[in-house]
Amino acid sequence: MRLVIQRVLNANVKVNGEVTGKIGKGFLVLLGAGMNDTKEIAEKMADKMMRLRIFSDENDKTNLSIQDVGGELLVVSQFTLYADCRKGNRPSFTNAGKPQEANALYEYFMEYCKKTIPVVESGVFGADMKVELCNDGPFTIVLDSDEIVK
Repeated sequence: MRLVIQRVLNANVKVNGEVTGKIGKGFLVLLGAGMNDTKEIAEKMADKMMRLRIFSDENDKTNLSIQDVGGELLVVSQFTLYADCRKGNRPSFTNAGKPQEANALYEYFMEYCKKTIPVVESGVFGADMKVELCNDGPFTIVLDSDEIVK
């Protein structure tokens, strides 16, 4: 599983011009599920993400987690995070999870996060989405389960 986590002041996602998810301060998370991902991997990735201390404290040090600041989550599925660009100029997506399994993991990831984060918004799996955000910092972190989960 791959996550691109952007600390935001606000973000939203639209499908066909309609807002499907909108948050204030928190994380915009682009989530790609891989062929071998499981619910256990999704849980470990969610836990790692929610423990990241990348919000500033009263001394302007990055010491606070999303939970500490009452932040919100906007999770958007993005299979292109599994693009393999090693050969030629057209990316291959053979390492991305199959749509049905990837969607199940995407939904599971969000439900798991809702146990800890009260506001979890989303895009629409497989849809053509338009994402707007105000990246705070900018501060962007990439988590890859191949590096995080052993």
